[in-house]
Amino acid sequence: MNVVLWIIASLLAAAFLAAGLMKSTQPKEQLAARGMGWTEDFSPGAVKTIGVLEVLAAIGLVLPAVLDIAPVFVPLAALGLVLTMIGAAVVHARRKEYQGIVVNAVILILAALVVWGRFGPYSFTS
Repeated sequence: MNVVLWIIASLLAAAFLAAGLMKSTQPKEQLAARGMGWTEDFSPGAVKTIGVLEVLAAIGLVLPAVLDIAPVFVPLAALGLVLTMIGAAVVHARRKEYQGIVVNAVILILAALVVWGRFGPYSFTS
């Protein structure tokens, strides 16, 4: 199960690193044109902030455990992604973008699995 948690955390980190870099470096109009219509509901600063938080979460999912420096940040980063996906699902529900909610739910479940595993039976401190 430890290997599965590493794989899930790594995949989540790769996905959120890419998504976060995109949101933090591209104008919101360009993001909206690429299918991220939800950006129309947020200020450019808020979109960039979301992107930076996603990059930080991606780093927090892997780097603390790899370096063995404060590995408790791994489940905390995953918990942050759980909360982010709840917020994203709410935004998609308000916009009636139901397909987005399915994606949010899958990511939420994967992140919650990392939270459970790394705070619980497969923590780095046990």
